[in-house]
Amino acid sequence: MTYTCRNCKRTFTSELELELHRDGCSDEQLFCEVCGERFPERTATTDGWRFSCPNDDCDGEGLEEDLHSVSDLLLVEQ
Repeated sequence: MTYTCRNCKRTFTSELELELHRDGCSDEQLFCEVCGERFPERTATTDGWRFSCPNDDCDGEGLEEDLHSVSDLLLVEQ
């Protein structure tokens, strides 16, 4: 039996693998402070544990290190 993620359509051989993957797979947008790119969270991880910028020319990695949730960012006008 295979298990499929509803967000990204990846398949897994066990329900546990799917659950671990789902922890990091969402439609939420991330922002990379290294390169300035914005992208869906699911494109920044393959296993739900390690995150890195999907931009090939960027070395940004780690949630809350170089990668931040767009919904957490507050824009302040000066």
